[in-house]
Amino acid sequence: MADSPQTERHWGVALAVLVIGAFMAILDSSIVNIAVPKLESVFSVDTAQVQWVVTIYLLVLGVVVPAAGYLGERFGYRRIYILSLVVFTIGSAMSGLAWSLHVLTVFRVLQAMGGGLIMPITMAMLYRIVPRQQIGTAMGFWGLAIIVAPAIGPTLGGYLVEYVNWRLIFYINVPIGIVGVFLALLYVPKFAQVKVGNFDAVGFAVVAGGLFGLLLALSEGQTWGWGSEPIVLLLMGSALLLLFFVLWEFRVPHPLLDLRVFRFGSFGLSNILVVLVTVAMYSGVFYVPLFLQTIVGFGAMKTGLIMMPAALASAIMMPISGRIYDKIGARALVFTGMALLAITTYLLHNLSVNTSVGAVIFWLTLRGVGMGMAMMPVTTAGMSAVPTEHVGGASAINNIMQRVAGSFGLAALTALLQEQATMHAQTLASAYTPASGSAMQLFQGLQGLIAKEGIPGAQAVQLTITTLYGMIEQQAFVMGIDDVFVVAALFTVVGAILALGLKTYRTQGTSARPMAAD
Repeated sequence: MADSPQTERHWGVALAVLVIGAFMAILDSSIVNIAVPKLESVFSVDTAQVQWVVTIYLLVLGVVVPAAGYLGERFGYRRIYILSLVVFTIGSAMSGLAWSLHVLTVFRVLQAMGGGLIMPITMAMLYRIVPRQQIGTAMGFWGLAIIVAPAIGPTLGGYLVEYVNWRLIFYINVPIGIVGVFLALLYVPKFAQVKVGNFDAVGFAVVAGGLFGLLLALSEGQTWGWGSEPIVLLLMGSALLLLFFVLWEFRVPHPLLDLRVFRFGSFGLSNILVVLVTVAMYSGVFYVPLFLQTIVGFGAMKTGLIMMPAALASAIMMPISGRIYDKIGARALVFTGMALLAITTYLLHNLSVNTSVGAVIFWLTLRGVGMGMAMMPVTTAGMSAVPTEHVGGASAINNIMQRVAGSFGLAALTALLQEQATMHAQTLASAYTPASGSAMQLFQGLQGLIAKEGIPGAQAVQLTITTLYGMIEQQAFVMGIDDVFVVAALFTVVGAILALGLKTYRTQGTSARPMAAD
């Protein structure tokens, strides 16, 4: 079925509309994090209970993604996109109205059912409405949601929670969602329904169970303990389910996710690079704010403002890198971006309580430039290798890889942080003996306070020990974060080397892109 010439000329308008939905879906995965302490107070619950409001959203996002390709082909991508926006908007409104934590958790599930479909659906639509010669530019603008939303989320959420009302972190989606639906009805082109066979219910049940178990284990491993029975059972069970899913998909006539797309050009290599870039991205997005708030003592708003220049640098670089991709391809662009990302990630291992705010902003801004150069060209190079009739399933796979990579990266790096911090604490503590110069220096520094408060000798010794222990813990934690950045930099160096194998594809695939009335 032939493409619409009008769509070819006006894909920029449709792209702008699709970015609205993508931005909302990504924003909501980060904006709620900052409200956890407030929700504890409002609902009179502990942190572990409130954390499920965040966790359940991420789990449901991962579960619904595999169905995106089938639903888009079967019912029309435009129709599913609009339905996803409607469900997401209703879920947001209901979440804002929630009168208890359990009710809020249920409405977050509804919100995630819509949000989980938005990203793979919009990516698949782009590859049907944008000529391949300009796909880099289009993906550069679409990728703004992935880069900018996680950076803006904590700042916006912190402002709304601190100065307005926590319910606005949900209500803010409602007018944007309504506008997005009307704009989609007006400007997003219609797609033909495709005969895709029966829905692979077995495949969906297996992959949904496998991804749910894996994401839950990665989310809660640090809290429950990586060696605890629930985590071990979750990891083993999810591994078996995902292995069965792979075997099943190669045998079923109409697979839910056609894993044969990995045979197309650079798609497999692109997904490996997506994992490495995602891990590098989360190392900065998560651990730098953690350092600024936990060690330096900055509030959420100030931390968000420090992170903002990096997000702006990525936002500016993404469309530019897209245009460059259309001219020279992916290899040189991704290699340069990954190399810059590796260098700046390594520079962050110099973080300490004495590091100036200006230095942190400068390092993060350079990281933002590298991220903007690497992120979307990596995805674009892989997706462009896939014939148009397979982009629905390929975009779902790409989104699954990003979600698992994000959860795995945070889990692995956090475990590394805890292990290294413990090791550094033991090493530092061994150097502080009662007769050591460091302990004596600390004791002398506390003499003024001890004399002023009239603290007895035994309590003075205890105060010295407690203060010394706190200093050791803080310094060990900073050293652990520094080690995390070294490991993340090594991951990125591997990505830069692998990027040399990327190829750029500019053909339209083996069949025409479907474009007709729903």
